[in-house]
Amino acid sequence: MKHLIAATALAALATPALADDEVTLQLQWVTQAQFAGYYVALDQGFYEEEGLDVTILPGGPDIAPPQVLAGGGADAMLNWMPSALSAREKGLPVVNIAQPFKSSGLMLTCWKDTGITGPQDFKGKTIGVWFFGNEYPFLSWMSQEGIPTDGGEEGVTVLKQGFNVDPLLQRQADCISTMTYNEYGQVLDAGVSEDELVTFKYEDMGVATLEDGIWVLEENLEDPAFVDKMTRFVRASMKGWKWAEENPEEAAGIVLDNDETGAQTEAHQVRMMGEIAKLTAGSDGSLDEADYQRTVDTLLAGGSDPVISAEPEGAWTSEITDAALQ
Repeated sequence: MKHLIAATALAALATPALADDEVTLQLQWVTQAQFAGYYVALDQGFYEEEGLDVTILPGGPDIAPPQVLAGGGADAMLNWMPSALSAREKGLPVVNIAQPFKSSGLMLTCWKDTGITGPQDFKGKTIGVWFFGNEYPFLSWMSQEGIPTDGGEEGVTVLKQGFNVDPLLQRQADCISTMTYNEYGQVLDAGVSEDELVTFKYEDMGVATLEDGIWVLEENLEDPAFVDKMTRFVRASMKGWKWAEENPEEAAGIVLDNDETGAQTEAHQVRMMGEIAKLTAGSDGSLDEADYQRTVDTLLAGGSDPVISAEPEGAWTSEITDAALQ
């Protein structure tokens, strides 16, 4: 009997532990507090508790998350809904499985001395716009306002903006694209006072579209094992987001620990986390159908040149969050 017990014990020691399921997430941009929930979930062991081995891939100006997803370089990507729905209409079958961001942080920041007080004053002005899929909310907004984007006195001149605030500071543009949690702070850090600026939040203008959703390829959702893996991933990620909301300074520190470039500063990341928490507040990861429809309606309302030409079908599912929230 003793020999049997010893043999059983040795066999148990010789049997390797089951490996965690691997998940690769492609971020939309570089490592920063915009993605704090995922880094927190990794740092605090929330993914490990769900039996997941998660790799987070930073983005950048030369990285298009839909292309990474299409090429099999990631299991899931973070993407703004306008970009994702445009990619879907063009043939890439992406599906939103969770929506951690409830509100939009996108806005235009303009010099007050240009006389701009509302969208009607954009005519004849130069406006900096991000591309790589980030231009769609702006183009849709201008289309709804009836303002051409090809220049002239009755239109706006679109400046293809890099991911910095130089065009505003150097007076190359009257307005630039900014995020509440990032570039707006950079403008202030450059010595510009809030009194010198006028801002237009897309959320306040009624043209806000959903940002930073979690997207996967539709075909993968036919695999029960993948669905189970994503359910655990979303559950752990949302746990990370709620932890980050409640502990913004600690969350910012975790982000900095994962920033291999060393380009971020503590003060900037703490401020960013505080603003990001306002955008994730109220979300349990589920996609609100009314928010989704508002985004779709905004993208469709583009006159002769809408961002998408037809109501999407099958572009989101509640299957993952329904299971994750049980």
